[in-house]
Amino acid sequence: AERERVGRAIEDLQQRLERLMRQVVGWRRERRSSLRQLNREVTVIAVGNLVDDLIRQYLPMPEVVDHLVALQRDVIDNAELFQPTGEGAAPDWVAIQSDGAAPARRYQLNVLVTHARHAGAPVIVEENPGLTNLLGRVEYLARFGALITDFGMIKPGAMHRAAGGYLLLDARRVLQQPFAWDALKRTLFTREIRIESVGQQMGLASTVTLEPQPVPFDAKVVLFGDRSLYMLLQSLDPDFGQLFKIAPEFGQVTDRTPDSIARYARWMRAAAAAAGLRPFGADALARVIDWSSRLAEDAGKLSLETRRIQDLLVEADQWAARRGAVQVTQADVMASLSARRVRSGEIRRRVQGEILAQTLLIDTDGARVAQVNGLAVMALGEHSFGLPARITATTRLGDGSLIDIQREAQLGGPMHSKGVMILAAYLSARYSMREPLSLSGSLVFEQTYAEVDGDSASLAELCALLSSLAGLPLRQGFAVTGSVNQHGEVQAIGAVNEKIEGFFDVCEARAAQTGDPARARPVNGVVIPAANVKHLALRDEVVEAVRTGRFLVVAVSTVDEALAWLASDGMALPDVEAWTDRVNDQIRRRLRDYSRVRQRFSGVGAAPERARRTR
Repeated sequence: AERERVGRAIEDLQQRLERLMRQVVGWRRERRSSLRQLNREVTVIAVGNLVDDLIRQYLPMPEVVDHLVALQRDVIDNAELFQPTGEGAAPDWVAIQSDGAAPARRYQLNVLVTHARHAGAPVIVEENPGLTNLLGRVEYLARFGALITDFGMIKPGAMHRAAGGYLLLDARRVLQQPFAWDALKRTLFTREIRIESVGQQMGLASTVTLEPQPVPFDAKVVLFGDRSLYMLLQSLDPDFGQLFKIAPEFGQVTDRTPDSIARYARWMRAAAAAAGLRPFGADALARVIDWSSRLAEDAGKLSLETRRIQDLLVEADQWAARRGAVQVTQADVMASLSARRVRSGEIRRRVQGEILAQTLLIDTDGARVAQVNGLAVMALGEHSFGLPARITATTRLGDGSLIDIQREAQLGGPMHSKGVMILAAYLSARYSMREPLSLSGSLVFEQTYAEVDGDSASLAELCALLSSLAGLPLRQGFAVTGSVNQHGEVQAIGAVNEKIEGFFDVCEARAAQTGDPARARPVNGVVIPAANVKHLALRDEVVEAVRTGRFLVVAVSTVDEALAWLASDGMALPDVEAWTDRVNDQIRRRLRDYSRVRQRFSGVGAAPERARRTR
C-alpha cells in the first residue's frame, strides 16, 4: 500500500513538473517577446528622432530618404545586434568576419567618390584604362578557406571618380585592354556604370558575388590619339561617330613669335622645376628653342613635341651635374645634342667609312658627265641622318621611254616612280613639242640595295639626264636635293637640314683623310630648293663653314638655275638665261639627230610593206 502511495505521489509530481516545464517555455517565450517589444520601443525612441531629423534634411533626395527609412526599420528589427554578448556565448560569425564590428559594418556607408564643395569639376586622366580600372571592382577577403565580400569592398573606377567632370583616355590604350572598349561604349550608350569583372564577361566566374546597382554616369569622356587611329575607328566601328561627334585637331608646331618664345621659355622653366632639375640660363633656353625649330623643320615654327623637349632638358641637366654647376648653360645643351648624335651614329659612321674607303663611290671634287650626287635620308627611330648617293643617267636613241631602274628592280617606291614620270613629261613638253621624243633614258641610284622612295631626288635625276644629253660635265663637289614639277620649277622637300649636314660630314671627313689645308680644299656645298631656305636650322659647325665660304648652300627656283650652277666653275651663278639657251640648243640638236635616225630606221622597215601593197 505504501508503495502504491509513493508511486502515485511520484506520478503526480511528474505531471506537475511537466505542466511547470510547459509553463516555463511559455514564460520564456513571453519574456523574449516582451524584451523584443521593449527593445523595439526603446530603439524607436532612441533612433526615431535621429533618423527623422535626417529624413527631413534629405527630403529633396528620395533615394536617400528611402535608404534612411529602410535603415531605421532594420535597426528596429535587429535591435539585439547592439546588445553585448555574455561570456561563453556562441561566437558571432558575422562579427568575426567583419573584424568584430558587425553592427557598425552593417550600417556603414561605402562612399565611392566624394568631391570637395568648391574644388570644381574633376578632371581624371586614367593611365591604365583596363576594365576594372574604368568601371570599378568588387574585392574579396579570404576567411576560413572561403572568399567573402560585402558592399564595403566595392571599389570605384575612373568613371566614378570623373562624375560631374571629365575623363581623359588614351584611345590606343583602351583598345589594347580586353573588354574595355565595349564596356566604355556600353556605359556611354546607357549612361550607367555597371561594375563587371573580366570573369563575368568571359563567363568564367563561379563565385557568388555582389551585383551592385548601376550608377548614373554624367561625365564627359575625351579620347586622345593620332589621326590614323581616329580614321581607323571611324571606318571600322559604326558606334564611334555616334558617341564621339567632336574631333578637334591639335597641331604639332606653332608659330615662332616673340610671344610664343616667351611662353615656351616659361614652360621649359616650369618643366625643369617640376622635374627637380637645375635652373636653365637664358642662353640654354635659347639653344633648346633653336633645336625645337629644327624638330619642326621650319625656322619660323616651334615644335610641340613636349616629351622630346623634356628629354633634352633632363640630359642637359646631367651634363651640368658633371661640371658641378648650379645652372644649365648653352654648352650643356650642345653637349647633350652632340652626345645624342654620337650614341645613334653607328650606322652613319659605318657608311661614311665605306665612302672614305672608296667602297661606296662618291666623288666630292672634279666634274663628270651624267653623274650627280643625290641626297637620301635614313631614319632610325627618332634619329635620322642624311647620306649622299650617286645618281647616274644614260641616254640613247629610243621611243621616248624613261627607264627607272629602281622600279624595274622593285627597289623604288611609288613616290619615286611618280617623280621619274614627271621627268619624262618635262622632257617631252620642253624639247619635243612638234615631233616624237626619240630618246630612251635610264636612271639609277648606284650601290643602293634597299627601297628608295620619295621625289626629292627628281631634281638631281633631271640634271643627270640633261647632262647626258648635252655632254655637259657637272661639279661633283656639290650634292643636289629637290623635287621638280612638269614646268621645271623646283619644289620644297623634307629633312633638308639632315641632307645638308650628311654631305657636309662626308666632305669634312674626306678633307681630314687627305690632309688638305683649308685653302687647298675644293669648295663643296648643296643645292636646295629656294622654298626650303626658311626651314634651315643647321649645326653650328655647318653655319661656320658657310660663313667662311668653305661650304655653300645654294638655293635655286628652277631646273635651269640648278643646272647652270652645277655646270659652272665659279662662286656665283652665270647668266642663267643665256647659258640655258646655249645648253638647250645642244640638247635640241641631239634630239633632232635621234629623231632623224629613228625616222631612217622606220623607213627601212616600212619599205617592203609599201612595195608589197603596190604589187
